[in-house]
Amino acid sequence: MHEPTPSQIAQRLDQLTELSVALGASEDTTLLLERILHAAQSLTHADGGTLYRPSRDRRSLHFHISVNNSLKLRQGGSSGVAVDIPPVPLYDAEGRPNLASVAAWSAHQGRAVNIEDVYLDDVFNFSGMRSFDRQFGYHSQSFLTVPMRDHEGALVGVLQLVNAQDPATGRVQAFSATDQRFIEALAAQVGVALTNQQLLRQLEELLLALVNLINIGIDEKSPYTGRHCQLVPVLTMMLADAVHQTDTGPLAGFHMSDATRRELWLAGLLHDCGKITTPVHVVDKATKLETLFDRIHLIDTRFEVLLRDAEIHALRAVAAGGDADVVRGALDQECAALRADRAFLHHANVGAESMSNADQERVRRIGARRWVGPDGREQPFLSDDELLNLHIRAGTLTEEERKIINNHIVMTVRMLESLPWPRHLQNVPEFAGGHHERMDGKGYPRGLTREQMSVPARVMAIADIFEALTARDRPYKKGKMLSESLHILGKFSENGHIDPDLFDIFIRRKVYLDYARKHMDPRQVDAVDEALIPGYTP
Repeated sequence: MHEPTPSQIAQRLDQLTELSVALGASEDTTLLLERILHAAQSLTHADGGTLYRPSRDRRSLHFHISVNNSLKLRQGGSSGVAVDIPPVPLYDAEGRPNLASVAAWSAHQGRAVNIEDVYLDDVFNFSGMRSFDRQFGYHSQSFLTVPMRDHEGALVGVLQLVNAQDPATGRVQAFSATDQRFIEALAAQVGVALTNQQLLRQLEELLLALVNLINIGIDEKSPYTGRHCQLVPVLTMMLADAVHQTDTGPLAGFHMSDATRRELWLAGLLHDCGKITTPVHVVDKATKLETLFDRIHLIDTRFEVLLRDAEIHALRAVAAGGDADVVRGALDQECAALRADRAFLHHANVGAESMSNADQERVRRIGARRWVGPDGREQPFLSDDELLNLHIRAGTLTEEERKIINNHIVMTVRMLESLPWPRHLQNVPEFAGGHHERMDGKGYPRGLTREQMSVPARVMAIADIFEALTARDRPYKKGKMLSESLHILGKFSENGHIDPDLFDIFIRRKVYLDYARKHMDPRQVDAVDEALIPGYTP
């Protein structure tokens, strides 16, 4: 064994410094581990090396990467060759620590093991190594085994090097004390680097779990919006990828990095998080008269009272000497009119696409009818609030309720902007908060124009609208056919509602069709003549 010269030590220090910088910048764990093993071999001139990682239950060590230069063996990592070596148990069947294996001993004791000649060692069980030597005609001799731990002392891996070689002669020699100190220093840096990566992954996973927690809350609060929260990010990424792949036209310069993809996906999941503050009876308002229950049934009761009163008056008229046939005819006519009005209000309560002026006038006329309530007082047949709701021209929401619904995006922006986003996720609030803006500046909450919005935010606006148009799980409407949805979206493209360039890609790259086949009810996917879509030129 020869200790390295001062110049060799200086060279190793330079290598270790460069590796330290690389460890802090690396994001790919597999490539990071391969670089670590390669660096350890280079620092010590080792012919072979193995990097073990603890199993998920921390009861065994798995061969993550195994390398032998003389035999040209590469297993694990990015080699594409699966490691076929059985794992090393850390405990026996009774739960006692395995101290027979040098790798397991090092893992348990937290100390390095430097063996000059394994064939002369009588402390550890090297039967597996001897079997390897017989199989491949190799001769293992010097071993250096070093544990890798994180800042809390938890095991993150074990680094094992085989057969240190004299750089001048290639002769196998023992690992020097300097070799051991350098590998121990490397192992300490590796433990920190792996911990940092693990913590970052755990934080990302925690963030996604919290996002899903919010969506679960929205889903439980209103099952009609849960599917929306899941599908909008899917469609957003489909369209964003299509734009990313476009190399002609106004958006040819748009390209997404992996970081932008993560931001956009997360923004898609969070784009409606403000709905957690929206009252359920507004979000799920299926009919015009619905609050905590559908008040149409109260009106049905009033009609029953009017029908009963009509029958009582008829009976009294007959009892007073009136002509029974004439009275019966008048009663039938009055009851038929009442039942017709009741059926009309049931129809009006559903909330069609558009209510005519004549129908609105009929609602007022019915509402002005007088009836005697349970308190014995005469009053209008419909209350002011019932009249207001039944007069809604389109949909089921009053203007005040629409403001409450629209406020969810204000709350979304407020909630997201209040979070201390890391630099690589700092665009999430902007991406998520712009899906109700319009290209002409008439949207909300900030009235932004197309030029003031990023491409991802404009992409999400299209995804949000298209999913809402085609959704079949809303309580207040049926899912529209694919062709009708595209026609409406095309009109939006023409009137400044959505980005026409993005809409062009949405049609031209068949994003709508790919989404429809995967996520729409097959009964909604009808034939589409793209030449007839407004705002699109084939």
